[in-house]
Amino acid sequence: MRIAQVAPLYEAIPPHAYGATERVIHYLTEQLVRLGHHVTLFATADSSTSAELVPLCPRGLWRDANVWDTLTHHVRELEAVAQRAARFDVIHFHGDPLHFPLARRLNCAHVTTMHGQLLPVDHGPLFREFSEAPLISISDDQRRPVPEANWQATIHHGLRPDALALNESPDDYLLFLGRLMPQKRPDLAIEIARRARLPLKMATKVHPGETGYFREQILPLLEASEHFVDYLGEVGGTQRIELLANARALLFPVQWPEPFGMVIIEAMASGTPTIAFRCGAIPEIVEDGVTGFIVDDVDGAVRAIDRIDELSRVRCRERFESRFTSARMAADYLSVYERLLAPRAANDQIRELPRRRHR
Repeated sequence: MRIAQVAPLYEAIPPHAYGATERVIHYLTEQLVRLGHHVTLFATADSSTSAELVPLCPRGLWRDANVWDTLTHHVRELEAVAQRAARFDVIHFHGDPLHFPLARRLNCAHVTTMHGQLLPVDHGPLFREFSEAPLISISDDQRRPVPEANWQATIHHGLRPDALALNESPDDYLLFLGRLMPQKRPDLAIEIARRARLPLKMATKVHPGETGYFREQILPLLEASEHFVDYLGEVGGTQRIELLANARALLFPVQWPEPFGMVIIEAMASGTPTIAFRCGAIPEIVEDGVTGFIVDDVDGAVRAIDRIDELSRVRCRERFESRFTSARMAADYLSVYERLLAPRAANDQIRELPRRRHR
């Protein structure tokens, strides 16, 4: 199958540090290539891939100090896709739905994975206008605000089993890892660690629009908690892997409809359980009492930390291998691709039938 993967240009594929969507695209692309498909990846020039790369900009837009208007680069990307569309059986878009008008006019199958939060006021009118656009959700909960959209499947994220290794002997610290934003409640992670009397390592990405929140709300907490909070900033590579593997537990005290939570399955692959608030897709991803604990507040999180040794890190790894591998994810996407291609193949066969001669 000839497959195009169209990535957002904010980060490289795979990302050098933070970037859940980009990490998912990387694992999917590499698995499809491994299965023998011809894959073309539209991404940044500093991406690393086994697929054919169509580079659109020198580096991730969020890491280029000269870039101000990221929209212009994504418009150029869509033109690059349009020019090459005839080469593909299916085009798989990821991220913002800027491509919907183009996709409506493509003469090939296409599908879009929605990676972010969906809002009825914003996405409802859009999905009604483009009601034919095939969509993939990354959790069932993500669909809830706009259930009427043309959903093809829910496909949970996956990653390669060898990307992270099981560690049965972790250190005695808690971990908060991800984007530092109000909805993910890093302040509550600090409060939970303080009340549990355990050290906390915080590895976070601060986006430009959230620097005020960090400076005004979080930095004072860090300064007041320096005796038990180790703030590391943004991390990637080996350091990120080791942080996940050596943590006693991952803290995920989100208070918003989290669409998935990629870091949870990365922790799971390391054998590290997650203590997460009951929001969004969390009950789909975390198996309460198996791969972590689902709680409703800070008190519940502190009590869960006292029970963390009841959970088997080996069992966490086993549940990752049965539910969240890139092989499973790629198989699910291939099923959608094939279903979308089936009507086109049938139409092609009809057109190729020999015409009967009339006597």
